[in-house]
Amino acid sequence: MSTAAGGYSAKDIQVLEGLEPVRKRPSMYIGGTDTKGLHHLVWEIVDNAVDEYLNSHASQITVTLDKDGQGVIVEDNGRGIPVDKHPKFGRSALELILTTLHSGAKFGEGDNYIHSGGLHGVGSSVVNALSKRMLATIRRDGHEWRQEFRRGKAHGSIEKLGPSRQHGTTIHFQPDPEIFPKTIFDSGTIRSHLDDMSYIHAGLKLTFVDNTTGQTHDLSHPGGIPEFLTKLIKDSGKSPTTEAPFAFSRKDGERLEAVLQWTDATEEALRSYVNGIRTAGGGTHEGGFRSAIVRSIRDYMETHDIRVKGLTISAEDIREGVVGVLSVFIREPMFQGQTKDRLNNQEMTAQVEGTVRPALESWLNSNKSAADAIVGRIVLAARARQASREAVSEVKRKSASTRRLNLPGKLADCKSTAMDETELFLVEGDGAGGSAKQGRNNRNQAVLPLRGKVLNSEGMPLAKALANQELKDLVSAIGTGIGPSFNLGGLRYGKIILLMDADADGYHISTLLLAFFFRHMPELIRSGHVYLAVPPLFRIDVGKETHWARNDAHKAEILKSLRANAKFEVSRFKGLGEMDARVLAETTLDPRYRKLMRVEIESLLDCDRAFVDLLGKDPAQRYRFIMEEADRTSIEVLDV
Repeated sequence: MSTAAGGYSAKDIQVLEGLEPVRKRPSMYIGGTDTKGLHHLVWEIVDNAVDEYLNSHASQITVTLDKDGQGVIVEDNGRGIPVDKHPKFGRSALELILTTLHSGAKFGEGDNYIHSGGLHGVGSSVVNALSKRMLATIRRDGHEWRQEFRRGKAHGSIEKLGPSRQHGTTIHFQPDPEIFPKTIFDSGTIRSHLDDMSYIHAGLKLTFVDNTTGQTHDLSHPGGIPEFLTKLIKDSGKSPTTEAPFAFSRKDGERLEAVLQWTDATEEALRSYVNGIRTAGGGTHEGGFRSAIVRSIRDYMETHDIRVKGLTISAEDIREGVVGVLSVFIREPMFQGQTKDRLNNQEMTAQVEGTVRPALESWLNSNKSAADAIVGRIVLAARARQASREAVSEVKRKSASTRRLNLPGKLADCKSTAMDETELFLVEGDGAGGSAKQGRNNRNQAVLPLRGKVLNSEGMPLAKALANQELKDLVSAIGTGIGPSFNLGGLRYGKIILLMDADADGYHISTLLLAFFFRHMPELIRSGHVYLAVPPLFRIDVGKETHWARNDAHKAEILKSLRANAKFEVSRFKGLGEMDARVLAETTLDPRYRKLMRVEIESLLDCDRAFVDLLGKDPAQRYRFIMEEADRTSIEVLDV
């Protein structure tokens, strides 16, 4: 047999046993080793405890954060994980569950788990694999048992501690610093997540003990998701269109709860849950919810012969301003990925729509004054959107020469005028601007270089901010105007992309620009036109292969994934200006390979507070913010 093919033979094939695949590729199981991935460990263990509640075996869950913030205890009063020996494998069920992927009682056809947050059977074992130490304490059958694990492997046999009249499971785990760059949990993140869960599970007694501050929080919310909706609307700072919300609950068969209310917001805000787990990526159930809202409004308008001459009302117009919560419980959920971000059960679209739509139609017909207020709000939204479309069409009809009047001279514009494909890159410095101009696709990509750090406009009057030439050029290039004269119809580019160096200075410039947009052009962000580019910070060459790492954590993850004896070379980019045009295009400009993060405003209040703290005139607030937040903040979780 020839060995000319690069020495590739059977000895190069690796077989990962036990929980080795999890430690080798943690991102496949928890989405990443950043702050979000770290906290996902907590959600996995809590979800297992909630499964006991969902199936009527537990009534309370206590989550405790260690005093040093580097460990979490999750305790429930459920049945307790079985500790007897498995007849086939000769090990305790507890050890099998915590050291083996795809093991557990959720695969069988019995009634151990009628509703469960996850049927993959990997949650607890994944947490165990990524923890430097896990201690499992079980109380069942009149006794208390304990077993210790380290980095996914049993550290001794299961111990019988003595008699116990209680029942339940306690899991104490500490994340492995060999896997996670930072292993300190954020108490605010944990509390917020648990608080949301307690609205979905109205009968569950949920307690959070924060030993970093010495505080205990009772997070029970017997008011359920109607109370949750009230909180979400209050937090948004928007006024509801109607006095009372629509609320629906079905407890027989597959449980389903839905609440919604129109507000004066310019975007929709729907939250969906499956078996108590937040599906931030939506899915088939959320699609059915959206469809139910649109169809019930259309049916109401048709029934009552409501027509507006010369106006076409779209689904987007109908859902504008809706704040809603949907919670479904199904026996066999099919999630997209282990992080359970999106539901894929195809049958759920029709089931949710078929349940919610007639109930919402009936509510509209029984509350005619509220329904008319909603329809009036929808008509206003449709008129505003139509005016915006007409303004965009007017801009597109202008000739290329007219389109370029009064544009800044340093703007390298693109040839296309089609909003759905044009992009404007805001680039730091002339060096990076030169590379971007050479590497871009000049048909639909424009480049505007910015000189150094832009002006800090936080707390500054608009007129004074626009006296700055850099900001004035930026507004001219975008084309919408600013402040009271802002008109989204004049927007010249579908995407406005902040392309800065992947270092502290680059992040600072991005923050300054985001503050300017948030204060003076917020509709750009709300309508989804502002993005952050994610350029690489490191280049890793392994033979003929090249890997690009966004940051130190990503670099460490790539290096850990290489073969044990692989030779590699790591080089660090000092800035985008030293990248040649080809590399910049391949990693950051080309839509086929680049990564973009769309900027969103989740909470106006939180955004306002963050910009005041970061960029305001009071250094004491900035110092406090840095001391409290810097340890857990990274560009990958920046979401304003």
